Amino acid sequence: MKIKLICVGKTIKGYLKDGENEYLKRLKHYCSVEMIEIPELKNAKKMSRAQIKAEEGKLILNLIKPQEQLILLDENGHQFGSVQFSKFIEKRKNQGGKSIIFVIGGAYGFSDDVYVKSQSKISLSSMTFSHQMVRLFFLEQLYRAHTILKGEPYHHN
Repeated sequence: MKIKLICVGKTIKGYLKDGENEYLKRLKHYCSVEMIEIPELKNAKKMSRAQIKAEEGKLILNLIKPQEQLILLDENGHQFGSVQFSKFIEKRKNQGGKSIIFVIGGAYGFSDDVYVKSQSKISLSSMTFSHQMVRLFFLEQLYRAHTILKGEPYHHN
């Protein structure tokens, strides 16, 4: 099963991009993983928050195919410990389907259409992080989850 990470916007900081690339490389030993960046909207400064969410939502939903599991990284989502997250990943993989898609939205969150299409919401923390940092943190946790499932010594209880 493939894992896709859809992100609105780009990672600009080199050190964060280096970290993303490191964990993407590590993850390839465990699963097929793809990171898809949706460019920031043109003329967004002239748009309302609702318009931005609606337009970003259309771009996100255009990337989702039937039988793909859509999971949103959302501040109001369920928070997991690392071991619980690894079990969540394992359960999702066992459910089948083409892909598991995780989405990191834009600054204003997701449109209602994206929420309706999603099967689950998860939160990395009750704290707020920049979208660029969330990508790195999430990729590291995804890697950690796979090492936990394989019984490898990366994670310490």
